Amino acid sequence: MNPRLEIFSQGEEIVTGQVVDTNSAWLSQQAVEMGFTVTRHTAVGDKLEDLISVLQDVAKRTDCCICTGGLGPTTDDLTAEAVAKAFDLPLIFDEIAFGQIQQFFSNRNRIMPECNRKQALLPKGSLRLDNTAGTASGFALQVDRCWFCFVPGVPSEMKHLFSQHIQPLLLQKFILEPNQLITIRTIGIGESSLQDLLSNIDIPQCVQLGFRAELGEVQTKLLFPANYSQAELKNLIEQITAQIGDAVYAVNGLGREAGDVDLISVLDNLMTTNEYTIAIAETVNQGLLAAKLVGLPWLLSSHYEQSNMHLAQQLNINYLDKDPKISAETIAYAVQKKTDADMVLIQLTGNSKASNILHEKSCVIQNGLLTKKGFNHETISITGDIKRKQSQAALASLNFLRKKLQGQM
Repeated sequence: MNPRLEIFSQGEEIVTGQVVDTNSAWLSQQAVEMGFTVTRHTAVGDKLEDLISVLQDVAKRTDCCICTGGLGPTTDDLTAEAVAKAFDLPLIFDEIAFGQIQQFFSNRNRIMPECNRKQALLPKGSLRLDNTAGTASGFALQVDRCWFCFVPGVPSEMKHLFSQHIQPLLLQKFILEPNQLITIRTIGIGESSLQDLLSNIDIPQCVQLGFRAELGEVQTKLLFPANYSQAELKNLIEQITAQIGDAVYAVNGLGREAGDVDLISVLDNLMTTNEYTIAIAETVNQGLLAAKLVGLPWLLSSHYEQSNMHLAQQLNINYLDKDPKISAETIAYAVQKKTDADMVLIQLTGNSKASNILHEKSCVIQNGLLTKKGFNHETISITGDIKRKQSQAALASLNFLRKKLQGQM
């Protein structure tokens, strides 16, 4: 069984919602990848008695705890004092830590405030974690069953101490067998539909199944035990992706896709591998669609206007709105004449004269793709507030391109 790990965040700004605790999310990802089972996130404000109580509880119930925040020089930074009182460990002045603090200020031609001296007070018996990115040294110590690691709350300093000190220490102290996380990323299908589809597949009890919904996509996550057969793992993933169908645009965690592959990465790979280039014309997103592809060399040009009519006028064509397919195709060919791109991706509103379509309760958009083999199109409906409609429209258009490139249309 994997060792258990908790994340403990300290700071009034966190519990009051003034600051989003991104540290805990980042640390949890690192811990899971190492092979820990993350069991709990706890946040406490700047109250000494609350800090003491949580520390004493954590020491008895978990194998490891990474604590962030409360190591600064001001009166509301109470972590070292809380550790000392929780575990009856006197604070000892660390000359090396103090020298590092002095050097930090000296390097910047600044006078060290007297209050920074408290950052050199570390609990007796603790291991100092040198912080070259700031003034707050971290520290680590064993209490009861728990190995505690204390780091500053500043994200850059926290990440520095984790990579330089904590991760190597954890690899020495614990026997870790990382589980394998596979993430199946989909567009155009909801959580409930995915659940229904997967109900027909026998997923072993040792495999943890979960879903994560984001705007425009749903991720199906499967966590496999460290010793799970790779052949059986791949077979199960193949069954699941086949059952879901063309809504799957990427599978993260397998082979070369072990990293985080998103829709833009998939498109970049497809376009680059096939040496394609593309031009874009859009009205619904008014430039957002092209903006998502900024910097990619295969995007040759983009055109956008507030309405289909204005876009047609920009391209010097007589616009006909009687047939959406013909209208989109006409605009696509007009764009093609202006560029040497291999493809033209079109995103139009369902109403040629509507410049405020995103203000409507729901609206229809047309996606079209002109290639050397001809013209394909689709019509979809989008709902929600303006930002949601814009995001939905952009993802729908890019996913339309993805399916065409993968031969799924």
